[in-house]
Amino acid sequence: MISELQSSSEGTPIDRLLREQGRLQTPVADFSRRYDAGDVSGPFRELIPLENPKADEQFAFEVDLDRCTGCKACVAGCHSLNGLEENETWRDVGLIQGLVEGEAYQQTVTTACHHCADPGCLNGCPVNAYEKDSVTGIVLHLDDQCIGCQYCVLKCPYDVPKYSKRLGIVRKCDMCYSRLSVGEAPACVQSCPTEAIRIVTVNKDAVQRKAEEANTPAFLPASPHQSFTKPTTAYVSVKHIPQNAVAGDATVLRPQHAHWPLVIMLSLTQISVGLTIAAALWPAHQRFLLLVSSVICMMGLGASALHLGQPLKAWRAFLGIMHSWLSREIVTFGGYAPILIGLTAAQFISLPIELPTAAVWLPVLIGLAGVFTSVMIYADTPRPFWRFQLTASRFFGSTMIALGAGGCVFGVGLSAILLLGLGLIAKVAVDVVGMIEIFNADFSPDKHSALIQMKCERKVFISRWLLTVAGTVMVALSPLSAFAIGGALLLIGGEVSERYLFFRAVAAPKMPGGIRP
Repeated sequence: MISELQSSSEGTPIDRLLREQGRLQTPVADFSRRYDAGDVSGPFRELIPLENPKADEQFAFEVDLDRCTGCKACVAGCHSLNGLEENETWRDVGLIQGLVEGEAYQQTVTTACHHCADPGCLNGCPVNAYEKDSVTGIVLHLDDQCIGCQYCVLKCPYDVPKYSKRLGIVRKCDMCYSRLSVGEAPACVQSCPTEAIRIVTVNKDAVQRKAEEANTPAFLPASPHQSFTKPTTAYVSVKHIPQNAVAGDATVLRPQHAHWPLVIMLSLTQISVGLTIAAALWPAHQRFLLLVSSVICMMGLGASALHLGQPLKAWRAFLGIMHSWLSREIVTFGGYAPILIGLTAAQFISLPIELPTAAVWLPVLIGLAGVFTSVMIYADTPRPFWRFQLTASRFFGSTMIALGAGGCVFGVGLSAILLLGLGLIAKVAVDVVGMIEIFNADFSPDKHSALIQMKCERKVFISRWLLTVAGTVMVALSPLSAFAIGGALLLIGGEVSERYLFFRAVAAPKMPGGIRP
């Protein structure tokens, strides 16, 4: 058989492949042909627009999936030409796979910032460290304005902004804005050996309409839907891309960063608000409850500063109050803390005027507004584990538990126990809803979160409920005793554990990744 192939007029399979390769118009061959002809006016000119977009247009990436081989030259080129840190990447290569008419389908995908028409990073930034260039539409990050809060990382559904611990700020792809401005192609475009990446001009209104149309499929299968931020990147292919394709790493469990300063901040501020409500409801114990609430509040707000990469710039966080829930939270708790501390101080010093008993309701109202802003910070991200109903039950449930526990410690009676019970019911309901997802046949984001809690963080999950149950029994059955105070501390430990799982177990949306073990 082999001899027959070798004696055929076409030669061996290797001969045929070599002849076919010689006929391919690869980018290298094309450049060589033009160079030999004396045309050296710029080999990448056809891969970038030669003029600025019109008023209703902007620049965007276009990826030819049929040309992408997954070689990661674009990743290396971006990393090298932009001087990124060792583990920092602004462009990634992933994989999608599925079935087309019963046959296996597999496609490598290169992704970077999509320079969205409605950028989540820009909308969430509390210090206005993002801007969308008015001419090109490129989403730029202003490094000197960034405080390193990383909220843009949570707001972006494509895992684009990357936090640099060394610099204390976030950085991201800017489509090599400085190169484009002088007519030079971005690093990824230059480095791709098959010219799979190019810069094109797109109509912004068309992008908006397509993202808002009902039942519109995702702009790339296995990627987050475009309705949230309206990305402008276009993935093109002459092949049929199955809409049921999945990412190569779709079933990989990825516990997220714990964000310990935020764990402490969220737990303690919500507990503080609960104790302040207890002080308003039971004036006989107001002095002690306000004192404990003030101390806990200051500990929580102090911990939050440790989360910032640039804490000395934190004063600028009010700049985004018109569009960022993080700014609103900072401003609200920034008003809650001094009023609470002032009312607490008034309990221990003589004032020329006597404050009305109802004055304590002022920090209560501001504190509840602060808890609501905390809920919205996370509900405003495209993460199902943080959707409004679940997050509100968790956060206001913590406030209710602190309120009930504060009353139980002082032996207020049945009303305090009922309030504590309501908070616990809210917590149980959230966990029941989450754990049911384990039995879901589809690997949904909710199932992802449930599996992280049951597999990766099983000990923390069990410990959290042991602390909560033990603390509840101690404060309910042993009022006005050291056991009650110990029970309150156990409840705080349970709340901190829950908040830890809140960050660790969230299924963070992202573009498709590669196959992982």
